[in-house]
Amino acid sequence: MRHHLQKFHDRISEKYPRFKFAIGIFFILFGLLALVTPLTPGSWLALVGLELIGIRVLTGKWWGKFFSKSKK
Repeated sequence: MRHHLQKFHDRISEKYPRFKFAIGIFFILFGLLALVTPLTPGSWLALVGLELIGIRVLTGKWWGKFFSKSKK
């Protein structure tokens, strides 16, 4: 089952990259809204949205440079 879901996700991501980006933005906005509203445990959705739009790819190079300079 997991293999089929992974294939489906890959196919959708390749075919509709803007859809994935829109879902990521939605999760970020909903997560921020949940953060400021009381009694709503949904602020973690902002992190899911950041992952969907690829924030790891954007910050990965920066973290690599930061840690390589700090070791010297």
